[in-house]
Amino acid sequence: MTTPPVPGDLSLQVDGARLTWRGEGETLVVEPWGADAVRVRSTLQGDVEDADWALLAPAASDARVETRADGATLTVGRLRVELTVAAWFHEIVGYEVTRCDLAFYDAVDGRLLLREQDRGGSLNLTARRLRPRLGGDLELTASFETPADEKLYGMGLYQQDLLDLKGSTLELAHRNSQASVPFVLSSAGYGFLWHNPAVGRATFGRNRTEWTAESTRQLDYWVTAGDSPAAITRAYADATGHAPMMPERGLGFWQCKLRYTSQDELLAVAREHTRRGLPLDVIVADFFHWPRMGDFRFDEEFWPDPQAMVDELAEMGVELMVSVWPQIATTSENYSHLRRNNLLVRAERGPDVHMAFQGPSAFLDVTNPEARRWLWDTCRENYGRYGIRTFWLDEAEPEYGVYDFDNYRYHAGPNVRVGNVYPQHYARAFAEGQRADGETDVVNLLRCAWAGSQRYGALVWSGDISSTFTDLRRQVVAGIHMGVAGIPWFTTDIGGFHDGDATDPDFGELLVRWFQFGAFCPVMRLHGDRLPYREVTAADGSPRLRSGGPNELWSFGEEVYAVLERYVHLREDLRGYVREVMRTAHADGQPAMRGLFHDFPHDPACWDVADQFLLGRDLLVAPVLEAGARERAVYLPAGARWTDAASGAVHDGGTTVVVDAPLDVVPVFLRDGALGDLVGRTAGRTAGRSGSVTGGSPVG
Repeated sequence: MTTPPVPGDLSLQVDGARLTWRGEGETLVVEPWGADAVRVRSTLQGDVEDADWALLAPAASDARVETRADGATLTVGRLRVELTVAAWFHEIVGYEVTRCDLAFYDAVDGRLLLREQDRGGSLNLTARRLRPRLGGDLELTASFETPADEKLYGMGLYQQDLLDLKGSTLELAHRNSQASVPFVLSSAGYGFLWHNPAVGRATFGRNRTEWTAESTRQLDYWVTAGDSPAAITRAYADATGHAPMMPERGLGFWQCKLRYTSQDELLAVAREHTRRGLPLDVIVADFFHWPRMGDFRFDEEFWPDPQAMVDELAEMGVELMVSVWPQIATTSENYSHLRRNNLLVRAERGPDVHMAFQGPSAFLDVTNPEARRWLWDTCRENYGRYGIRTFWLDEAEPEYGVYDFDNYRYHAGPNVRVGNVYPQHYARAFAEGQRADGETDVVNLLRCAWAGSQRYGALVWSGDISSTFTDLRRQVVAGIHMGVAGIPWFTTDIGGFHDGDATDPDFGELLVRWFQFGAFCPVMRLHGDRLPYREVTAADGSPRLRSGGPNELWSFGEEVYAVLERYVHLREDLRGYVREVMRTAHADGQPAMRGLFHDFPHDPACWDVADQFLLGRDLLVAPVLEAGARERAVYLPAGARWTDAASGAVHDGGTTVVVDAPLDVVPVFLRDGALGDLVGRTAGRTAGRSGSVTGGSPVG
């Protein structure tokens, strides 16, 4: 029941634990949204909207409100929010003005976590700047005072090697190899979700944090407080959805290349895996297995009997994943139907072509529920009926030929206002369709994500990155940030995507080091557009999309193969452990791939280690990230004892050790004696083989 305004007639109303302030044309709503969290919304000249972009309906929480003469206090579990209302005659403008300021505290120890930017006296600053745009939307900037010495993590996937994001400016937009997931975790003890899919910017300065949306209808953000990173990520998962339990096929090894051009070629690779006794869970039919982009079916000339292919793979214990692109070529059999029914994204100006790779095309508008239904119905008919249930949802950003974000319009609104939700809805189209058909084990690979994507079984990879050690280093940081941002299922193209040459010995070293890293990623997947290329033609002589060079474990020479073989078996040996890591991600909302700070927040050094990670709580991985390196320094967190899996040596935490890292060994340490049977196996199957690159030849 709505109660009267608080004393002082400050236009602040209390409805249960929901607080509403009105003034200066603004409506501000603050309400509990989880056990230790609140949601804040604000708009001009109207009521706030119940937008469900990522946040789920909150569970009941214990909350209490205390009113004061100058505002109110809302306490929700560990979080306390102070609303302070002021009214004064502003001589400069000649009339009375009002404002309501918000500050967020740890309710247990009373620490200030963050607060909206202060007026600044004569500066007359505004924390919530809602500026009208032509057409009715708002340009929004929200400014906060935050601790100058805090450290920040999350925000999704950006191609940089910065672990602590304090001092960074990040674009809130998706691109190929960039996934903007606007949740940040602070070492000061709070988590913050910018619940807005608009294109914009986040700036984490020492003097203030600013979030900007170029076009929106309202301010909308969510704040939680926690005594550890684990508590904060748990609350975030509760608010936006937990990842499902990873299906069994996601625990082992996935084989892929750009691209297997026929059913025979793909089956030959799977048969060779079986002949060699190599573990294999999933093999991939990549893009342009279709006649025209947007046909969503196999090209009969190159893939004459999909059912026989799927059945033979099943006999080998292997599942087929097929690539799906959301582009519809103007020559596709589906283009006219989709265009006539307004199921395609629309360009605001110029020719309605969004990309021209292998011919002009437009993107399917997956923000439209009807388009999502059509997409799954079509893929069920052309793929699902063969028993295919794992899909590679590529181009999920989507990848416009030119990233003019203001030039495209969706069913849900202009791209500049809602565009970042696209990859979440793309994953949703398949997850909801599959689940409605009775599929309980959903995992689909996407090149992008947004908040909430995890609940739709989104396995996100880091995009079309280059085959360099620089890019390898960046993927370690990317995986840590994605885990913080609530996306526990992460993978990369092992070896990188662009420019890896199977005949180049230097690439052999990079591939080995990347493969070692990949063996301890949440999902282990080999992919890449390898050189040299191979041209492909149909029987009538017409060209098809080229294929890349070979990309199988045995494609890079015997010395490299000996190392890759061992690590793919090691991954299989880790299946039980990875399963439990995934169970924790599902049930408790914890990242699978974690920064050291996640489990050791009381060790200050752990907040700055950018070249190591934890897989679950018990495996510390220190991949070799420099060409030619045959040893590396490893920091071991305080509060545990660590066993070197290669040598069996035991070290106290809180120290840095320098360990040998020959080409066939990746430094791995086991926490407090866990997984003791793993000791020696990182150097075991080819024990005693030390490696180097000499004379251009990798020796593993």
